[in-house]
Amino acid sequence: MQTWVALVEVVDAEFQDLQELASLWGDINIELEEVEAELQETYALLGRYDFLVVFEAPDRESVFEVSLAAERHGLDMDSMEGVPIEAFGGMVDE
Repeated sequence: MQTWVALVEVVDAEFQDLQELASLWGDINIELEEVEAELQETYALLGRYDFLVVFEAPDRESVFEVSLAAERHGLDMDSMEGVPIEAFGGMVDE
């Protein structure tokens, strides 16, 4: 599976408290499993974006489904493919 990184903004969701916002990822994780994606890590951010999410997905179509799942929960995801630095070094040498 490929590794993907997403910067996430809370755009259309309303939360009572930070705990409710944090628990949202449990709900999204269920939807990720349906498209064979797996949440690896989630970080809360201070700044323009609210979360940094690292996940694995088999293909771009699955990443699109992950983004749609986040959107249904009031989140906007900007997803990028992550390349391990060892593999990136090999790509540069070619």
